[in-house]
Amino acid sequence: MRRSTLRTISAIAFLSTLALAQDVIPLYQGTPPGSQEANYAEKQYFSKAWNTEVVSNVTKPSLTVYKPAPGTANGSAIVVCPGGGFMALSITSEGSEVAKWLAARGMTAFVLKYRLAHTGEDATTEFSALYRNHDQFVQLIGPVIQLSIADGIAALAYVRKHAADFGVSPDKVGIIGFSAGGTVAAGSGFRYTPEAHPAFVAPIYGAASLFKDMPVPADAPPMFIAAATDDSLGLAPDSISLYNQWAAAHKSVELHMYAKGGHGFGMRKQNLPTDHWIDRFGEWLELQGWLKK
Repeated sequence: MRRSTLRTISAIAFLSTLALAQDVIPLYQGTPPGSQEANYAEKQYFSKAWNTEVVSNVTKPSLTVYKPAPGTANGSAIVVCPGGGFMALSITSEGSEVAKWLAARGMTAFVLKYRLAHTGEDATTEFSALYRNHDQFVQLIGPVIQLSIADGIAALAYVRKHAADFGVSPDKVGIIGFSAGGTVAAGSGFRYTPEAHPAFVAPIYGAASLFKDMPVPADAPPMFIAAATDDSLGLAPDSISLYNQWAAAHKSVELHMYAKGGHGFGMRKQNLPTDHWIDRFGEWLELQGWLKK
């Protein structure tokens, strides 16, 4: 093979790598509020237990940016919060794949790595063992839940503050989350500050029992909810409860409750109607005006 051809191939490969690269932004400078300096590292690996790529031991929250193609941005942005029981993050099916789908429709997406409980070699295996012992599970994740919700609110505030840098409107920044990430998203819908007011919130099969007695804010954002009745963690009633709270407060809310799909369907394909929940979300975003330029 001629050297010129090799150089051309190398240049194409290099440019392709650049095109795939994403900006990663630290959410805080220094140690995050409410945390102590950690002496263990964040870890990313393929989980055999969950059959997907995961991240564990997050102590320094960050945002990974997925931008729309040039000329396609519509000025809207969204924070994406993967789930994983506050012990891990399902970073692909509930993170990057969601962000890419939304970026392809003109939204600037930010995948949030929020703070997690400290785990060992394999957080997903630990989760499976601990979840069966409710008291031990709560003891481990309890201290970090409020920190994770705070990270969701801080992410909204960051994107709104820097909206001009990303070419988005501060009034068109929403949040979506899955399972534990759905708790973060729902929490952001209940506890936002003026600087972090979400344009919309979308808890997907979220755990929301924390908020069952909380009043819905007077200026609560529109909410989109999706879950499956056969949720293996028994979280389907949480989604219905959120819907009832928003509806009782006369706030805009849409609920999709599927007969089958289990827990954690995210962007996975199971040859079930849950495969298309994100299409319904896209239609809802269109209806609300978030996909219009």
